Amino acid sequence: MRYLISGGGTGGHIFPAISIANALKELDPEAEILFVGALGRMEMERVPQAGYKIVGLPVRGFNRAQPWKNVSVLADLVKSIRQVKKIIRDFRPDVGVGVGGYASGAAMWAAANMGIPILLQEQNGFAGVTNKILKNKAAKICVAYPGMERFFPADKIILTGNPVRQNLTEGRKSKVESRKTLLIIGGSLGARTINEAVKEAISHQLSAFNGIHVVWQTGKVYYEKCKAVWEAAGKPANIECLDFLSDMPERYAQADLVISRAGASSISEICLLGKPAILVPSPNVAEDHQTHNAMALVNRDAAVLVRDAEAAEKLIPTALTLLEDKAKLEVLHTNVLKLAQADSATRIAKEVMALANRV
Repeated sequence: MRYLISGGGTGGHIFPAISIANALKELDPEAEILFVGALGRMEMERVPQAGYKIVGLPVRGFNRAQPWKNVSVLADLVKSIRQVKKIIRDFRPDVGVGVGGYASGAAMWAAANMGIPILLQEQNGFAGVTNKILKNKAAKICVAYPGMERFFPADKIILTGNPVRQNLTEGRKSKVESRKTLLIIGGSLGARTINEAVKEAISHQLSAFNGIHVVWQTGKVYYEKCKAVWEAAGKPANIECLDFLSDMPERYAQADLVISRAGASSISEICLLGKPAILVPSPNVAEDHQTHNAMALVNRDAAVLVRDAEAAEKLIPTALTLLEDKAKLEVLHTNVLKLAQADSATRIAKEVMALANRV
């Protein structure tokens, strides 16, 4: 069987796509899988690293700030649809899987119009533009949150949760780690507001971190400036300043509390691992979907919310207070575990295979 998977632009789209591909391979080792991405975007590097072939399209997002520039964007979209139709004719997929992003729109639109059943995977609590456009062409739509009937036809929705990195649950808490551990995740590129709050605390309230092990993942964009602040503070041994974490399973296992943006993949990981978390939704995303993601947990007493505009003042004090509140940490742990969706990638893969009549 042949499966066409498309989407990307951010890790939030790419990780689920690769997880679904891995699950398809586990269930059907003979499966042929081809990815379609957008040229110049992260997927063009990450997908080959995961062992899969990818074809890039010149598709781009629309420029809302400067609408007159969208003439060339439309031209690239038409070109992308023409290219992906040829890809589909050559590859002859049995099913198309779209996970969101520019390329997914072009690829799944073309696939559906060529008679190929498509499955969409929506990671967020507020549906993305691409998936909303494609909803009537999809055979099935796998979602991570209840209540998605406001965006999609109810008879197509399957609640599966979001796929997470397959090795995430393999981490072990170090027996020698007796201190409380605060894990601060900025994402692959970083989160400016979170980093600014940590820099301020290290510069002016370093003693507040006494007795706490801080793992500070800054992201590549902000690493040098963050490292300079850490060095100026005397390179405190209880604070690790890193641009990227290659050992996430272990880092999650050691963490007593996590500070994170509220991207869909991050929240799915936090739920699956039952980690108490402070969520700082990014204001720089479409439809403010990270706040919707965060509130799905906060309304169930499964996470704490600190708004981006208040992070400089409230983030670190909130984290330090919470680390001392064992009862609250236990409540968050218990409630967030209830929201976990296990084996999401495998469940989605089985739905994909059902569309190809191969369960």
